[in-house]
Amino acid sequence: MGGNEIFGNEEIQECMEVLQTGILMRYNFDKERKGIFKVRTFEEEFARFHGVKHALGVTSGSTALKIALTAMDICPGDEIIVPAFTFIATYEAVIEAGAIPVMADIDESLNLDPKDIVTKMTPYTKAVIPVHMCGAGANIEQIVATAKNLQLLVLEDNAQALGGSYKGQKLGSFGAMATFSFDYYKTITTGEGGMVITNSKNLYERADWYHDHGHDHDHTVSRAMEGRTILGFNYRMNELQGALGLAQLRKLEYIIGEQRKNKARVKEMLASVKGIGFRKHFDESGDTATFLAFNFEGAAKAMAFQKALGENGVDVVCFKNNKWHYCPNWEHLLAWSTANSRKFPFASNDYRGKVEYSIRNIPQAEDLLGRTLVMGIPVKMSAERLQQIEKAIDRAKSVV
Repeated sequence: MGGNEIFGNEEIQECMEVLQTGILMRYNFDKERKGIFKVRTFEEEFARFHGVKHALGVTSGSTALKIALTAMDICPGDEIIVPAFTFIATYEAVIEAGAIPVMADIDESLNLDPKDIVTKMTPYTKAVIPVHMCGAGANIEQIVATAKNLQLLVLEDNAQALGGSYKGQKLGSFGAMATFSFDYYKTITTGEGGMVITNSKNLYERADWYHDHGHDHDHTVSRAMEGRTILGFNYRMNELQGALGLAQLRKLEYIIGEQRKNKARVKEMLASVKGIGFRKHFDESGDTATFLAFNFEGAAKAMAFQKALGENGVDVVCFKNNKWHYCPNWEHLLAWSTANSRKFPFASNDYRGKVEYSIRNIPQAEDLLGRTLVMGIPVKMSAERLQQIEKAIDRAKSVV
């Protein structure tokens, strides 16, 4: 589960400092807050951790995506290439920006296949969103190179792989922008909340303006008195979220370290199972170990193994059957059932392309996700729990 497992005095202290000032909003009231700027400090430490110039705290990982897409000037009529395997919010954010999400295939890393970017590109394609799913990075170097060659923007969705890296460089620092989620199930959590990062001053400023009603946050004048460039909305992170984020970020290396130890133990147990394979990693040293993904030759064996583990108290997920993380299972998306009666943006006159969410277009996802099982790896795993998992695996071996 990640950060929610290790709430302690650090989180309490950071939040108490905010409550003692009485200022929960991140902007203004400088005198009253007595030097306490939790969101600002969280952003600074988050940017430094990722080796980027700018970070912006926002209300959720979903709004982070919408803010980044807006900053990148994604408009109605544009197409954005998105992997078939991701949380639905990635698609929803594209639609919220008025653009069309185009479903692309995955490779053996369970992330976006760089080769399918070329296949799915049309004259309307503006950007690509690689999603670092289940704790491990996509083939990000190749994705960025392919996108650059095709003159496409890259927005990394790193909601599930915070702290991960590729060849020593932090995931999220490769594309034009990147987004993160801090909801209750993430590696670090603020309950809700998200972050946008970038090295571009222009993209950062547009994101900053948009996330707070167009305010430019020039601290030399009142937030209510400065000039404005664009309209925006309210996606501001509050000071309590910033306080929690600070305490959690400072525990991130510990969280990942413990998950890696626990994942190694479980992987060693599974290695003795006949016919089992493991997810491909382009840089295994950069895996956050939030999840362990393993596979079999066929879906029938995977389902039998999943059932046997479950009967012995160990739950694993087959994401092909999951209603929230596999595009072909989203009946409302397939029907273009957006939140307005005119099916915008799919039926908009601005869109001149033709989008299709057919499993025929993602053969690798259909195969891989159908025979892959995924186990969540907690920070805290007792000797008793490890023993239970080992017994469950031993009992499940006979079904494959």
